[in-house]
Amino acid sequence: MRTVLAGLLSYLLPFCASASLLAPPASPNVGGRWAGSLRLPSGNNLTLIVTIRDNSAGQRTATLDVPTQNAQGVPIDRVDVRADSVLLTSSQIKASFAGRLTGDGRQIDGRWQQNGAKLPLVFQRATSTTTSGPKRPQEPAAPFPYREEQVRFASKDPGVQLAGTLTLPTGAGPFPAVVLLSGSGAQDRDESIVGHHPFRVVADYLTRRGIAVLRFDDRGVGQSGGNAVTATAADYAKDAQGALAFLRSRPGLNPKQLGLIGHSEGGTAAIATAGQAQGPAFLVLLATPGVPGIDVLSRQAMDLARLKTKDPKVLASTEQRQRNMLMIVQQTQNNVQAQQQIIKVLTPSVALPPDMAEQIHKAAEAQALMATSPAFRHILADNPQKTLPAVKCPVLALNGSKDLQVASSINLPAIEKALKGSGNRDVTTQELPGLNHMFQTASTGAPTEYGQIEETFSPIALQSIGDWLTQRTKR
Repeated sequence: MRTVLAGLLSYLLPFCASASLLAPPASPNVGGRWAGSLRLPSGNNLTLIVTIRDNSAGQRTATLDVPTQNAQGVPIDRVDVRADSVLLTSSQIKASFAGRLTGDGRQIDGRWQQNGAKLPLVFQRATSTTTSGPKRPQEPAAPFPYREEQVRFASKDPGVQLAGTLTLPTGAGPFPAVVLLSGSGAQDRDESIVGHHPFRVVADYLTRRGIAVLRFDDRGVGQSGGNAVTATAADYAKDAQGALAFLRSRPGLNPKQLGLIGHSEGGTAAIATAGQAQGPAFLVLLATPGVPGIDVLSRQAMDLARLKTKDPKVLASTEQRQRNMLMIVQQTQNNVQAQQQIIKVLTPSVALPPDMAEQIHKAAEAQALMATSPAFRHILADNPQKTLPAVKCPVLALNGSKDLQVASSINLPAIEKALKGSGNRDVTTQELPGLNHMFQTASTGAPTEYGQIEETFSPIALQSIGDWLTQRTKR
């Protein structure tokens, strides 16, 4: 359930544009790599790296890297240098940087503007230290003791073709196999986020333990077809069905030992798939909702608010505002009307300085747009207590104790109760101490920590998954 990251990531993502502008011949030399630290309104610092190049046609182009967000080579569509003034513009993300080059040519002092925010930013000539990405010690590195294939398969949704990576243990098999289903938002096959590749790490671990793993790009992402904008968990369930059908067609895999591992919203899709014919032989639910969407999202807002304040009045106001917004979405099917009401709820009635008022209004507009998207509406309408009873296969449900997006304290008991109450006798639920929503060992569990933590996926969580799967796939 990655939606809470929108507030942080929207300052710089998504990046996408084409770039070039004829530079004045008398402009100074600004070619090379420049690094700056942008202090976000959340209080976190984000390193931006801009590379400016001159080509043989006398044109300047520029690209942007954000190492902690795993964004590399992102084009900037305007580079304008006049005398000592430097202007960089990205129309796609509606952002710009205007600065002045110092006399020694080693620094550009200026301001980054985006989403109504105007933030001071100083770019300096970059060194190898400032341009290196974050450490990711768990990142798998070749050579691998298993086989890896790039594959394509059809979703059960007609006309949607999906692309992914299948890792296969060495030997003849037949091997058990799992499909990895990513959390909310348009995700690639590695579930990449802030420099981490969780699904790559999970696939590597399980394949080394003798379990084949299929991970694939969400529809509309990477090499997969389909529309990411309109996709919901119901669509992802059809994709999961297609993935299972593909694995059944593969020689060397045991068709009776094919399962699903779903993270967050991917777990919701896994539950829906398990309730259909030709479903999985087992499920692993990672940080998956077990209570109605409105309860998951209300608790999420409260847990995140507690990171900033302990004031009961502020917390009560936050909870009420969140529930009001969610009720508007539930009760108003017309998106335009719902967005107008949400903006009104999220905009303070007190007078504010113009710049601050504009920034808050733009943030409210972005929140309203997200809250009325098909994916969000589906999450809000979801009630696992109605879908879980149809799951009769073995289930492992894991949550981190510091998960602030899908709280373990309310969701794990609900999953266990719904499954066992409907007669499922093979249900294992476990809260893993100190882990966040991404199953990293965390200090607070805040989403802003994800990119700062070197660990991609807790070894304890990996072992819990691997041991449980091994016990249920013994031949």
